Amino acid sequence: MRERGSALPFVLVCWLVAATMALGAVAASDAFLEQQDLQAVCDGAALAAANRTDEGRVYATGVGAALPLTTETARAAVADSLADGVTPLDAWTAETDGTEVTVRCSRSVEIAFGWLFLGGRPLEVTAVAGARAPTLG
Repeated sequence: MRERGSALPFVLVCWLVAATMALGAVAASDAFLEQQDLQAVCDGAALAAANRTDEGRVYATGVGAALPLTTETARAAVADSLADGVTPLDAWTAETDGTEVTVRCSRSVEIAFGWLFLGGRPLEVTAVAGARAPTLG
């Protein structure tokens, strides 16, 4: 029995799938690195906020198991930490329960081959970091 047709379409489809997988791996790696960069910035901002204590409360009530924090001092510390502008953020928030600071950071980034996988839209990256400034007791 004679076979008809060509193997060329099959080979082209295989190459197309392989190329898409390779481009997808590059795009995923780029997105991962952007997430790690944002997480590092957010971690640094949270640590800066946790290290800025409310001195008025420390002098009034002393130091307990952790340094007392206020939302105002936490936000000011985060703003100072992010003022260098090395990694520009679209938005950030800082909240505290009095002993621990939680910072949320977000930004839009262009990733490699985003035109293929995201339709040309930027990728929204978000990071959350928490920090507490313990004291020796």
